[in-house]
Amino acid sequence: MFGDLSGMMDKLKDAQKKVEETKVRLNTVLIDEAGADGKIKVTVTANREVKAIRIDETLLNDAEELEDYLILTLNKAIKRASEIHEQEMAAAAKNGMPNIPGMDMFK
Repeated sequence: MFGDLSGMMDKLKDAQKKVEETKVRLNTVLIDEAGADGKIKVTVTANREVKAIRIDETLLNDAEELEDYLILTLNKAIKRASEIHEQEMAAAAKNGMPNIPGMDMFK
């Protein structure tokens, strides 16, 4: 029994290592998103960190319009980044998890 427990603990450590490696790799996955008319462009990582914001000069005269475009574009980019992040983290965790009967959390 202790041999099986030791093997499971090793697999859990491997799963944790894969999750950490995936987190680091997701810092290099860049998601570019643009507003509907291309006046604002943002780049975020799959870990949801903003890397760049580009604003068309025509928006600089209207703070309210700039804020609206910025919010919409950032929310779209963060949503896409979150989807990628969740998929990658679930795959990393699933690949490293030991097969424990009754624990089919990652179907």
